[in-house]
Amino acid sequence: MTTPNKTPPGADPKQLERTGTVREIGSQAVWSLSSCKPGFGVDQLRDDNLETYWQSDGSQPHLVNIQFRRKTTVKTLCIYADYKSDESYTPSKISVRVGNNFHNLQEIRQLELVEPSGWIHVPLTDSHKKPIRTFMIQIAVLANHQNGRDTHMRQIKVYTPVEESSIGKFPRCTTIDFMMYRSIRMDVAFPAMDVVSWSSKIHH
Repeated sequence: MTTPNKTPPGADPKQLERTGTVREIGSQAVWSLSSCKPGFGVDQLRDDNLETYWQSDGSQPHLVNIQFRRKTTVKTLCIYADYKSDESYTPSKISVRVGNNFHNLQEIRQLELVEPSGWIHVPLTDSHKKPIRTFMIQIAVLANHQNGRDTHMRQIKVYTPVEESSIGKFPRCTTIDFMMYRSIRMDVAFPAMDVVSWSSKIHH
């Protein structure tokens, strides 16, 4: 019997952010959990600290619910897990579901994790590889390593693609550009009057 390969860690999501192609939008959502140990809840999942974590306190599946106020385009989900620190609390099977609300969620990804230690990148795309649009994302922990009952997750981040606007294709105008433009227009409007005489007329 062969031992399955360990789940390789993905890149730090901050590297994704620095490319300018995605933006983290977790702060725009309402987060809820199926259960949590006091002091180990949503705040710890979202505090940008890999030393803290959510710890469930109930029966499986353990759920993280991420609900947006409007239909939102999402491209990637990033989850941080650390088998070295969490051992039997580390998720081994995760289901990712999307939908309008709790009543019509559909699974779009199921992951089998083997001793993960780092960021796990979950693409949220449709059958055409395009980012999905949804009101809600649910992450369900279906099983843990070593048949552990409760789970730990250290961080979760949600990314939307950054759309290129047509405005961004025009060169930026600095204050100097505008000053030059204003001077040019003054010369055109009053060709017989130099700038000095025009200024004196303004002050008189």
